[in-house]
Amino acid sequence: MVGSQIAWSHTTTLDPTPVSAAQARGFVSRHLIDHRLLRMVDPVRLVASELATNALTHARTAFKVTLSGQDDTVLLTVSDYSASLPAAHDAQVMDSRGRGLSIVAVVSTEYGWREDKAGAKTVWASFTTA
Repeated sequence: MVGSQIAWSHTTTLDPTPVSAAQARGFVSRHLIDHRLLRMVDPVRLVASELATNALTHARTAFKVTLSGQDDTVLLTVSDYSASLPAAHDAQVMDSRGRGLSIVAVVSTEYGWREDKAGAKTVWASFTTA
């Protein structure tokens, strides 16, 4: 989607409370259904849940969820106000945490993160709809 015009985009800001992960899942589900991208609901919802949980757990700040689409790509971003960068972990079988970015890597087409000049970060994941 870099360099192309966004066909649609939706954004919400969520508080750093446990219910926010569920709100992020509902937000992306609702908009994917509205755009008739039913087969994208499960993977995008899973990634939204992981990224929202990471923002809640590690950033502990309000965070912004943006879902946008162009051509055959859906882009999900989660931005928070923490300078702490994401780090993938090599979770062991019995570990109850540490799999979030590994799940994102498997479910999405691509993912990554970027920092802005104010010290905030955005974690993004793209999905191919075709």
